[in-house]
Amino acid sequence: MQTLATVLAALVALLHLYFLVLEMFFWTKPLGRKAFGLDKDFAERSKALAANQGLYNGFLVAGLAWGLVQGAAGAGRPWLVFFLGCVVVAGVFGAATASRKILFVQALPGALALAAVLAS
Repeated sequence: MQTLATVLAALVALLHLYFLVLEMFFWTKPLGRKAFGLDKDFAERSKALAANQGLYNGFLVAGLAWGLVQGAAGAGRPWLVFFLGCVVVAGVFGAATASRKILFVQALPGALALAAVLAS
């Protein structure tokens, strides 16, 4: 179970690293606009907000990476529980306020990883 917890937490971290890159560097580019369903004008007007969101995703990545380095069943467990909990809460909030798709793209992977960490 520890291996599954580590793999799932690492996948969540990589997913949020991808969000960081999309939001901070590709928000106004075709890849970012397509990923988030944005028109060019809105993407330009909201790029500072998107960069801020990307930075917060970077904090999630950093916390998850720190927990993974410490070990999912060892000293890293509290870090993973906290940061995966943050991922789940952010995903549920995003689904309620922005797009239901966020529930499946962010909250579900976070919840599965959190469950695996708690079970390990």
